[in-house]
Amino acid sequence: MGGLWKSHAPQGYACPFCELLAGGPLSEGNLCVPTDLIYRTESVAVIMACDGFGPYGGHAMVIPVQHHEALYDLPDEVAANIMFETRRIALAMKHAWNPEGTSTRQHNEPAGNQHVWHYHQHVFPRFPGDNLYGHLRHRVSVEERAQKAARLRAALDEANLWGDSPDGFGY
Repeated sequence: MGGLWKSHAPQGYACPFCELLAGGPLSEGNLCVPTDLIYRTESVAVIMACDGFGPYGGHAMVIPVQHHEALYDLPDEVAANIMFETRRIALAMKHAWNPEGTSTRQHNEPAGNQHVWHYHQHVFPRFPGDNLYGHLRHRVSVEERAQKAARLRAALDEANLWGDSPDGFGY
């Protein structure tokens, strides 16, 4: 990007999302677990987030399969596929959990509140009075994440939301 930004990943960074998508082993301190993976296509994956906000544990993140740190370095086709899958998982949330809305957000660089140095688009189910932006994050148990990931996969099937992804894969 012509010197407009620099990587903030520390030297020797062990990317938790890359480790998860590679099938392990997972580094000490990596909070991801295999059951967090909801699905993946050739270029994009959807995973459960290990953090919750407020009383509603469980939201999803859409990530590129290849390592890209920030919005700035996403190839155009991958960025388009991320938006396609963001829409698909938001619809699955509506089917699975019946929220009254959804929100998405994404962060770049430390001042932008990015904490993992791999691009990720958050997709949140929204409920009246959830005060999503007023809560500090908290850990969501592996068991709860696994249950919610399974319910989202089932919702994708039940609502026939798989369709044809841009890169030709259903799962």
